[in-house]
Amino acid sequence: MNKSQKSFRPKARVPKGLRDMSAGMVRAEERMLARIREVYERYGFDPLETSAFEYADALGKFLPDEDRPNEGVFSFQDDDEQWLALRYDLTAPLARYVAENYDALPKPFRRYQTGPVWRNEKPGPGRFRQFTQFDADTVAAPGVAADAEMCMMGADCLEALGIPRGSYRIRANNRKVLDGLLERIGIAGEPGSTTYMTVLRAIDKYDRLGRKGVELLLGPGRKDESGDFTKGAGLSPSQITAVVDYVESGVGEGASDRKLVLDGWRNVVGESAIGREGLDELAEMDALFTAAGYGLDRIEFNSWIVRGLGYYTGPVFESDLLFEVKDESGNPVRFGSVGSGGRYDGLVERFKGVKVPATGFSIGVSRLQAALELLGKLDVEDVLAPVVVLTLDAENMAGYQSMVSELRAAGIRAELYLGGSGMKAQLKYADKRGAPIAVIEGEDERMKGEVTLKDLILGSEMSKEIEDNAAWREGQPAQVAVPRARLVEEVMAMLARHRSVRGHHG
Repeated sequence: MNKSQKSFRPKARVPKGLRDMSAGMVRAEERMLARIREVYERYGFDPLETSAFEYADALGKFLPDEDRPNEGVFSFQDDDEQWLALRYDLTAPLARYVAENYDALPKPFRRYQTGPVWRNEKPGPGRFRQFTQFDADTVAAPGVAADAEMCMMGADCLEALGIPRGSYRIRANNRKVLDGLLERIGIAGEPGSTTYMTVLRAIDKYDRLGRKGVELLLGPGRKDESGDFTKGAGLSPSQITAVVDYVESGVGEGASDRKLVLDGWRNVVGESAIGREGLDELAEMDALFTAAGYGLDRIEFNSWIVRGLGYYTGPVFESDLLFEVKDESGNPVRFGSVGSGGRYDGLVERFKGVKVPATGFSIGVSRLQAALELLGKLDVEDVLAPVVVLTLDAENMAGYQSMVSELRAAGIRAELYLGGSGMKAQLKYADKRGAPIAVIEGEDERMKGEVTLKDLILGSEMSKEIEDNAAWREGQPAQVAVPRARLVEEVMAMLARHRSVRGHHG
């Protein structure tokens, strides 16, 4: 081999729009999921797992980001030349599952599912190409009581995660109200048409872009801060005014009363039959919210909630966080929506050829986790690192293995040092791991039938107070010799002291 020729070394980097998660964040997410799961289970939903891949034609073309390659999904061609795609949400795979197993399922069918989803979209702050969702759906329930239940369950989930009432709002609307408005102002086109979806996505951005930004998206189009241009819906000035006036009719002070909002929307839809049907459904949901004690401090009606996905057919809803916090740089951050859902009566019909009503709610776990972290509500790392048993004598590995096995059998997290370094480096390793205790048995300890327990947490605290190395060596703080036979009991006692201190300070 030519000495001047360098071997290829790939650059170690996480792909754009993706991220790695450390142990603490993984555990925090697991605790979040456990709390959400408790709520879903309490409402009578059962778990389901579906494949990460689906045939592309089964997923359908519902994503809002149509300008991206592959229309917003990551796809590839199988060896039989069929197109597969990573799922972009958990709802489309559910529709396929229901259609495939329809006759065997109880109806209504209630399931929850959590897992990663993938979208081939432009990444940004807090916007990843892979993220975790946690969904609950009810299939084959035609009445809006199922939609109302989703809104109430969404509120219960946020409160279970420690977000106080008043710091969030479940905001609901109905696609049929928008259909009625568009019909009244003379915009032709079936739901799902290009003009319809462009109007929908423009309204969906109202909370981020405000009136001026939405007007541009409804008209000629808008150029964002990066210079990217989004083509508009091409509506006339009067049509734009009617749409934006409708959006602003359901926000602000008037939005604090659900019945007042509905009264305002009756003028918006006029005599449109589909629009009035949507208002009647929302009125029924309002009665259910009121009966269950879900007041305006938890659920409101809001005109800009339309959802960007093309498969929604009726009530739609979002869970918005209202508080503002500061990031690491001191900049204000408002998270907005961390969960959403709605009715999708046509999704299973794509497979079955008959209408199968369905509704669901999806929590964006990754986004909600980031919000809880900044709010200080995230249940972060409180797991003690493992006790580390040092391996100072290669010929005594069986003895060290016996120690670590005894500790594990007693329910103690324990790790056998498996590197090739000496005692000093092993202790440094244990420190870096955050180990509470290092178990040391050298030749001297073994001759006496003892082991040395080094309390690394206490030692670290005491070392801050002792500046004189001689005093440190003389005192040998946080280190105790105990009989080998009492290893488990003494380790448990030392750990119990740490837990009580942590509990006292926590």
